[in-house]
Amino acid sequence: MQVDANETGSTSGTRADRTTIALVDDDRNILTTVSIALQAEGFATRVYSDGEAALKAISENPPDFGVFDIKMPRMDGMELLRRVRAQHPALPVIFLTSKDDEQDEEAGFEMGADDYIAKPFSLRLLIARIRAILKRSGAVDPHEADASAPEPGPVIERGRLRMDPARHQVTWEDRPVSLTVTEFLILEALAQRPGVIKSRNQLMDAAYPDDVFVDDRTVDSHIKRMRRKFRSVDPDFAAIETLYGAGYSFADG
Repeated sequence: MQVDANETGSTSGTRADRTTIALVDDDRNILTTVSIALQAEGFATRVYSDGEAALKAISENPPDFGVFDIKMPRMDGMELLRRVRAQHPALPVIFLTSKDDEQDEEAGFEMGADDYIAKPFSLRLLIARIRAILKRSGAVDPHEADASAPEPGPVIERGRLRMDPARHQVTWEDRPVSLTVTEFLILEALAQRPGVIKSRNQLMDAAYPDDVFVDDRTVDSHIKRMRRKFRSVDPDFAAIETLYGAGYSFADG
């Protein structure tokens, strides 16, 4: 069943200059809360309580962004993402997951999800992740439509690593490595100063907005996934080093 928040909530959400976000979750409380928060930030929203309704609507009228829950009846977020990607490969998507969904997260990233946020989540964090992905993808952010966006940082080259912030591209030995926005920002913070130990707090500051609490283990999870992705193209990858009790560093080489 589809519930369009723009028709039942903000009528101004249909303006053509607003970035449209499709929210898909079988929890109607989450749909309502997130939709209201996004509309307050200048986004237009369309909400769907199951994957089948969302797929039909997205196929007929694609949004600019998607936020999909993984665990849903009839069609879960994984299958929805797979089918949407076949039709709209460039649509940015964030997954909403439970804390024990690590295998689903990995599969989702392989299929092209841009990031994930574990429930329960901060609305401020979700909005910050959406803005970051829109900025990386070159889409228009209604909050910054009239402002001059800061120029992306310069290309970073550290031995076999190459990072292009403007294009959100990462290669290792000239082979692409697909990172989420959060992973990219953590790696960028490490690669900017090779050999310098960055604490978990410093990496959280680089990857998350101010005043958003993130557990230390979250950074460890991102590092774990990054290593796995790099080792899929180079089994001997060891450039991200752990300094137990201190943090992480990047070995330039």
